[in-house]
Amino acid sequence: MKMKEWFSTNFKGDPILWIVLVLLALGSLLAVYSTTGGYSQIGNSHGANNEYFLFKQLAFLIVGVVLAYLCHLAKYSKYSAIALPFLFISIMLLVLVLFFGIEVNGAKRWLPLPFVGLTIQPADIAKLALMVYLARTISGSQTKIKNDISVFWSLLIPTLLVCILILPNNLSTAALLFATSIIVMFVGRIPLKYIGSIFAIGTTMFLIVFIIGYYLPTATRAHTWSERISTFMGDEESFQSKQAHIAIANGGIIGTGPGNSMQRNFLPYAHADFIYAIICEEFGLLGAAGVMGIYLLMLYRCIRLVKKSPKTFGAMLAIGLCINIVIQAYANIMVNVGLIPDTGVTLPIISLGGTSLIFTCISFGIILSVSRYIESRDEAASAVQVNNELQTA
Repeated sequence: MKMKEWFSTNFKGDPILWIVLVLLALGSLLAVYSTTGGYSQIGNSHGANNEYFLFKQLAFLIVGVVLAYLCHLAKYSKYSAIALPFLFISIMLLVLVLFFGIEVNGAKRWLPLPFVGLTIQPADIAKLALMVYLARTISGSQTKIKNDISVFWSLLIPTLLVCILILPNNLSTAALLFATSIIVMFVGRIPLKYIGSIFAIGTTMFLIVFIIGYYLPTATRAHTWSERISTFMGDEESFQSKQAHIAIANGGIIGTGPGNSMQRNFLPYAHADFIYAIICEEFGLLGAAGVMGIYLLMLYRCIRLVKKSPKTFGAMLAIGLCINIVIQAYANIMVNVGLIPDTGVTLPIISLGGTSLIFTCISFGIILSVSRYIESRDEAASAVQVNNELQTA
């Protein structure tokens, strides 16, 4: 059996999206290996070196891709049935992390898993759960969306609850998730009066939490947010931004070559928040544009799915999960090039990760499940057309 036939038999759905996932995974291994090469002191303190981080990332990628494959095998409509319990579980995890989370750099984002020595980031789970819930709610409300006020509340309460629970320890993720939710509602033809009200109420809630946190420093990281915004708006750059800009300038058009980054020795979180700057340094403008192009290609293919999907739930599920990934990717890129203040968000799949990488792969799998259904439907329609033509002939 030829490779193409084997692939088409075992991996259904849009082949371009599979290629996007593979390219991001391969790029991740190369980028993580390079960026962690300068962490000798960190490696020694953990009894590890950059090979350790490489194999750690490889293990997460294997788990993530396997889960993506399994998720793409399930019929996408089945995800509608788990939307509510999945959202409820994610909200419970967000509450737990506020009280029992591991604090790193003043933020409680990670929840320890008992007996296994691993941690999860509930915000990553909540992002996926909220997108599935919004897709289910919007698709089930198409006939009453303009006249039933209950639709407004069913969108407002879960969206604000999830974002407010994430907000105290992770402003950037909460803001990006809120923005993604608004975009998904707009695409889902929710009336603008509802979207405007949700936006106004959400913005007001964010400001209230910020003010409370500013005067009660233990409540949120509002002082950190304020400092980052002030630094960005002022004349001085943060240390991370300055080192990232040096890395980008060093890269030029074609870059210094894989593994030849100098700024990885100076740039904090080069393996996570600022991995894009190291990609720019080693692969230049061409590599930087390539990474941006991969995420745009993913968005383009998902927009095609929306146009071809006969079911509203499939369309909203695919575009919601896609926008969730792409908007995070471009937020990370904008931080690296200095267009917005430091956020702490990673580059999806490419950055060294655990929970974030795995749940991003699961999102890919669910999108491919939608694509797989559309592909099967098109094949069936083509078979019927061919059969009809043979009968008429």
